Amino acid sequence: MAETKSSEARTIGVTLTQERDYSFRVHFDGSEIPELLTDESAPLGHDAGPNPSRMLLAAVANCLTASLLFALQKFKNQPGQLTTRATATIGRNEKGRVRILGIAADIRLAEPISAHASSERLLAQFENFCTVTESVRGGIPVTVRVTDGDGVLVHEGSEIV
Repeated sequence: MAETKSSEARTIGVTLTQERDYSFRVHFDGSEIPELLTDESAPLGHDAGPNPSRMLLAAVANCLTASLLFALQKFKNQPGQLTTRATATIGRNEKGRVRILGIAADIRLAEPISAHASSERLLAQFENFCTVTESVRGGIPVTVRVTDGDGVLVHEGSEIV
């Protein structure tokens, strides 16, 4: 989600307990959030839940979408439903290790960009407030595109189209 103005560091935690094989029960420490079951894909696991790569992809997509929503609302806009489709490219790095090589997120607004106040300003800055994406970008390239409700590309990367 979007960053807060506080500069104080805080700590969050999770506790994982192995269920069987590569399946783990994730407990979100200090909260009432329901536990989550994770699992690796076959042949290691049984696909009983999302694997870490899918969780990372979901975290990036969720944070970007929440940051855009925050930016829209900050400028008194009342956006309709946002939809985000994110993909991760998984392959081998130069050392032959399987890694996430890149993430692409496509966010779709429900209405034309012209329906929103301060659209250029909010599109220019919303990515900077996405805690997860800006943290991940240190090691994984992340590309972002925003399309409005008319299908017009209005933002790509850090550029307003």
